[in-house]
Amino acid sequence: MNKDESIRFAAKYLEDLLSFFGINVAIYSTIDDEVIQLSIPSTSLNSLLIGRNADNLRALQHIVSMALASREAEVTRVNVDVANYKRQRADRIAEKAEGWIAKVRETGEPMTINLNAADRRVVHKLADEYSDVETYSEGEGRERKLIIKKRAL
Repeated sequence: MNKDESIRFAAKYLEDLLSFFGINVAIYSTIDDEVIQLSIPSTSLNSLLIGRNADNLRALQHIVSMALASREAEVTRVNVDVANYKRQRADRIAEKAEGWIAKVRETGEPMTINLNAADRRVVHKLADEYSDVETYSEGEGRERKLIIKKRAL
């Protein structure tokens, strides 16, 4: 299955999965950096679709990704968002990260922050804009943490 077929399949698969639960919506799909982006419009069931700590969103992503992999699709990485929840969360994390970076730049003291993988990526990307700050992750699994520190000159 080529890239375009993968995108169409992922969107249709998610639509069918949601319709099984009585949610009949059209999924907006794009591709960005070899990741299929699937956007579910706002419904009365947003909180159910997102779940606690976005666990249900991650589960939907995993299901769609596995369906693509089982069909040997060219692209199998999937990002599912509901009513721009992830985009709004990334904006909030970026805002917090600006403060963390400012504090590290001011004090010179490194900071260790416990974030999930998606939130760590947001901070890494933002920190790339600063030449005097670096970020990296340490640890394994749920114990993985983000470290922000001044770059050695």
